[in-house]
Amino acid sequence: MRSAGAAFAAGLLMVPVQLVTRQAIAAMTTAAQRRAAFALESVQGELSYVVGPPIVILVAAQVSPSVVAWGVGATIVVGGAGIAVLNPPMRAEHEAAADTARRPRRREWLGRGMIAVLVMAFGTTMVLSGTDLAIVAALEESGQVSWAAVVVAVYGVASIVGGLAYGLLPRPLPTWLLLGLLGLATVPAGLAPGWPWLCVAVAGAGLLAAPTLSAVADAVSRLAPASVRGEATGLQSSAQNGGFALGSPITGVAISASVPAGGFAAAGLAGLAAALTGCLLSRTSPAQTRSPLTDRVLSASGRSVR
Repeated sequence: MRSAGAAFAAGLLMVPVQLVTRQAIAAMTTAAQRRAAFALESVQGELSYVVGPPIVILVAAQVSPSVVAWGVGATIVVGGAGIAVLNPPMRAEHEAAADTARRPRRREWLGRGMIAVLVMAFGTTMVLSGTDLAIVAALEESGQVSWAAVVVAVYGVASIVGGLAYGLLPRPLPTWLLLGLLGLATVPAGLAPGWPWLCVAVAGAGLLAAPTLSAVADAVSRLAPASVRGEATGLQSSAQNGGFALGSPITGVAISASVPAGGFAAAGLAGLAAALTGCLLSRTSPAQTRSPLTDRVLSASGRSVR
């Protein structure tokens, strides 16, 4: 209980790096550059995912877990201080009018389109956390659990490649389509007979992981007016953290009730359900999905609204 309380307190006090980073990306890029920028942000996250755990495990094994805990804490403090020193802008120059304009009511921007994106953000991280657990369970059943780190690394590297490729595409793909393909690619991974084939299977799904995460961030930045971008980004992070928190338990229940392959099926179907829900919710006209405040600000500045 003491560890759980400490973990809860640490979560409350965690430096909101993702919130600051995504707001800064939206402020420092144009609409045409934003998709590539968010793709790079997702790739950076995957690099941390691939490199971070092996370093932590190695240091914990060679030195001690307490040293790792203090080191991670110190790194977070240094990173937070670095953000404070750099002080990245949260608003673009042409968005300055949004700060003086009336703050839009929540129902003006938290509509069907934004709710659809938040549902898909939740579904994406459910797939990712569920896949991690399913990989370990499948390899444990076959007596190959020592290869879990390799399979997870392959998944992360494939995600990095996918994120870079997605950032180079001339046009974005719908978020619901990317998430649906991620779910579909995850389900058959449970049929892999051994760790080499599992590497191949998760690589196919991994190619879609970073693109889906970047598409979610891009959609939130487009749907949220500048004056409420922080709140919208916070909702996105909460939705994704909720997916991470619930993905593993739900996948674990599926594995316990069936076989380890059922974990991949549960994770993939959760993604498909979120993609379908997002697709149905987002079926609105462009005029309905555009922010009213954005229209007023752009009109006042003489910019055309497309």
